[in-house]
Amino acid sequence: MKSKSILFLIVAAFVFWSAVPLAFAEDQPHMQAALKSLQQAKMQLEKATHDKGVHRVKALELINQAISEVKQGVAYDDTHPDKTKKN
Repeated sequence: MKSKSILFLIVAAFVFWSAVPLAFAEDQPHMQAALKSLQQAKMQLEKATHDKGVHRVKALELINQAISEVKQGVAYDDTHPDKTKKN
């Protein structure tokens, strides 16, 4: 029971942490869509059976890298305004 509560808190914290950048980010619909797709792909891979050799694990590692890069790209854009954009 205690381990389920801890797991729930970890998952809830992850979901919250993942959503915070989107809540404050400049409107970046393509980056937000990419992030959502990557997170959905990650969930599917996590649910997949483990009989894929090392390929499932490698795919999860690459998706985690991609999620990180997308978040960094969004953060970069938020801190480096494009002077050519019209407000």
